[in-house]
Amino acid sequence: MKSKRLGRWLYDLGLWLVLSAPPVLEEASRHVPAVPAAAVGVPLLALAVGAGRRWPLAVLLVPLALNLVRDVELFTLPFLPALVVMAYLAGVRAPQVRPAVRFFGAVALAGLPVCVLVRDLWAWPAQLIMLLLCVGLPWLLGRWRGQYADLVSSGWRLADRMEREQRAVADRTRMRERARMASDMHDSLGHDLTLLAVQAAALQVDRTLDARQQAAVGELREAAAAATGRLREIIGVLRTDDEGQAAEGAPATPEALVERARASGIDVVLEEERGEQDGLPPLAEHAVHRVVQESLTNAAKHAPGARIRVAVVRDGDVLAVTVVNGPAAQGVSAPGVASGSTGLIGLDERVRLAGGTLRAGHAPDGGFEVVARLPATAGAAPRPAADPYPTVSARELARARERVRGRLRQTVLAPLAVLAGILLVMVPVALISSGFSVLDRQEYDRLVVGGERGAVEEVLPAFTRDEAPEGSPAEPPGEDCVYYSTRLMSDDAYRLCFSGGRLASKGTVGGLR
Repeated sequence: MKSKRLGRWLYDLGLWLVLSAPPVLEEASRHVPAVPAAAVGVPLLALAVGAGRRWPLAVLLVPLALNLVRDVELFTLPFLPALVVMAYLAGVRAPQVRPAVRFFGAVALAGLPVCVLVRDLWAWPAQLIMLLLCVGLPWLLGRWRGQYADLVSSGWRLADRMEREQRAVADRTRMRERARMASDMHDSLGHDLTLLAVQAAALQVDRTLDARQQAAVGELREAAAAATGRLREIIGVLRTDDEGQAAEGAPATPEALVERARASGIDVVLEEERGEQDGLPPLAEHAVHRVVQESLTNAAKHAPGARIRVAVVRDGDVLAVTVVNGPAAQGVSAPGVASGSTGLIGLDERVRLAGGTLRAGHAPDGGFEVVARLPATAGAAPRPAADPYPTVSARELARARERVRGRLRQTVLAPLAVLAGILLVMVPVALISSGFSVLDRQEYDRLVVGGERGAVEEVLPAFTRDEAPEGSPAEPPGEDCVYYSTRLMSDDAYRLCFSGGRLASKGTVGGLR
């Protein structure tokens, strides 16, 4: 544990040094630093790296703020690597889609008033594109990397499970062979012991023997009969379940199983209809017992502290057995018990042989659900094993492949959808920017060259054009020029140039020149 913590600490230290290098080098290259970016940004980056494992999305605000201070469009070289790297790490450490979408959406919406106040409305689409390239794509890449690591880990777990299953199959094969050998021994020795007992009985009534000899032969006959009985008992114990199933006793009822679980401290509730097991076929009765027993065992093992609901409902010729448990209670850790996942396999086989169906999987609330539907009347044939994925490993592999395909689609389609959204946003932005940057002709004519800039700006529109119209002449040296549209979506503009706090020149540039 200590070595793991030390490794994480060294990793975070190295990451902080790497991310701090660009702003430090930029400050070192300046003779007179205008803004002490390294003095402010480097400590903030240290805080972000230190808290990144616990709040991976929240710490993204640190490089975002550092980039916004330098440029509202987020294109700043010193802190741009930090933004990209921390967005990637957020994807690895926080792959959940909904919190990330909420966070990115809030950041994108908050950027609109910032762009309007600091620069102009057209800076917002540029900012959105930078967010997509420097935050959205690295987060998707990190999410894919984290999920790939999870899939690799799941693959190793599946391989280990398959190895345990193979060992279990080999053990069962050996036990069956031993049972067959024991059965052969029983048949052979039992036959010989029976003959011995018969011969002893014949000798016991032989008149040529005296009383002492007849008593000894009687004892021999009784010993042979007792040996035959003991041999039958021992061989019966060695028989496999399918060979000795007919000798099984009456199974415990769901009520008895639930009461036994409650006595063990498990929070379990039973919901059943009276007489649900009346007249059930023996195989179905045993299957009900095994479904409830195995489900309660799995819930206690994998979700300690969770509430369990057991429902046994009979609907005509069908008996439905449902066992649902919620997620493990907070603060309660599951016991470190390895699971070979053979319980559900055997349970499915038991239900199948009884003519029913079994469905087991995760519930929407994070718990687990087992549902068995069994025939309530005699005469039901065993259900054929038509499952296209006959093992748990194969089913999980199929689900993993489907998850990979879905996440690959998300990785490709999500940036395209965001880019399409940005393009759609740019259309109303262009209309709004053009509409609020139109300077009325009469107001333009009233402007007098030489007037104070403050007085001139009082009659000007709220926004300026993003840039000069194509083909406009060069701006006079030493003058600060702004452009206003002559009409909505026009190709020409009014140019107003200021110098020394006064209007130095005005004119029309673009299509009306």
